[in-house]
Amino acid sequence: MKKNIFELDTCQLKEIALALKKRIATGLEKKGEEILAIPTYITPRTDIKNEKVLVLDLGGTNYRVAVVDFKDGKPTIHPENGYKIKLSSKALANRDQLFKEITDPIAQLDLTGVTKVGYCFSFPADSTLDGDAVLVRWTKGFNSPGMVGKPVGAELRDHLNKALKGKANFSGFTKVNVINDTVASLFSGLTDKKAQAFIGLIVGTGTNMATFFHTGNIKKIDPKYKGKGLVPVNLESGNFRPPYLSVVDEKIDRYSDTRGAQRFEKAISGLYLGRILEYVFSCDEFEDGFDASRITHMMSYPDMYKDDYVAMATVIYQRSAKLVAASLAGLVDQMVAFDPTIKNVRLMADGSLFWSKDFKKESLNCFPSYKDIVMEELHLLLKELGLKGVKVHVDEGDNINLIGTAIAGLS
Repeated sequence: MKKNIFELDTCQLKEIALALKKRIATGLEKKGEEILAIPTYITPRTDIKNEKVLVLDLGGTNYRVAVVDFKDGKPTIHPENGYKIKLSSKALANRDQLFKEITDPIAQLDLTGVTKVGYCFSFPADSTLDGDAVLVRWTKGFNSPGMVGKPVGAELRDHLNKALKGKANFSGFTKVNVINDTVASLFSGLTDKKAQAFIGLIVGTGTNMATFFHTGNIKKIDPKYKGKGLVPVNLESGNFRPPYLSVVDEKIDRYSDTRGAQRFEKAISGLYLGRILEYVFSCDEFEDGFDASRITHMMSYPDMYKDDYVAMATVIYQRSAKLVAASLAGLVDQMVAFDPTIKNVRLMADGSLFWSKDFKKESLNCFPSYKDIVMEELHLLLKELGLKGVKVHVDEGDNINLIGTAIAGLS
């Protein structure tokens, strides 16, 4: 391809940022908008000292479970990094089998003194005032009937209490708080006392962002929650429809299972980057499961691939990172519009694509990592938006999803 249809200049990225800012504002006003901006009715505690909580993480076909034990405010995860299992195809389509496979590893844990559960449930769900969430629809291959429209946490709590009855030192779960993975990332950054604002970001198989907004800025907030101060908001930003998408993006969307939805996600996330490259070289054959990990492999080992493949992989990778930067800039712009005192923002990012490693020195002149591209472009865009005094800091954390979910479970 002679013309780089994926190239975006600073002016275009600025327009993308401003478009997202506008749609965030609309999403905070009305339900069912392009940016859903779902309030999560859980106020995270910052005074946790010595408590235990069971943490569950169901984000796709992989499932993790652990007990997080806080000692003097510092969390320890048991077992280290949690148990991780791959759910069976039966679990994806059968409620009883799903609950069984969720329960089996929990039965192996020491639940002494554990009565609360934090549940990271990364599917579209409306948060309820009691900290639970109602499933709106299944995604990611799940199609378990009988669960849509029902409280996610209460259903699981009742099942666990019945299934684990009689287990040594188990007294039963009294509460299950349910959050999205982006909100979990958001909560994990609250230990940074110097930050004035926080953002949770996921860039892996999919993408999404979350932050805190004051209830006074959320017109659609439940009237019973007005005046509560800051509330975490799951933006569901993967559904953003940015300007300047290419004809290839249109084709990827047209032949997807979710036509018209998740347009931003389809342009940047790990699940789709490989599909974009495959479409560009549609006459060639690629192995099954060609995703972002293969894109980065091409960039790290260019001698193993055609020059055209490596060059296009680089372009697709770079565009993805710059689009993420534009989305962050748009969100920060909206946050500062609501609160001009914000100068220091803590970004908690999770996802294999965001933290894909630096490339080998012999490849592409040591091409910068995804994270470095995002942060460099973000600070350039903040200056373009008149926000050069606002600094965004990001660090890679360990198990931020589990820790954030633990905080939710104890809140």
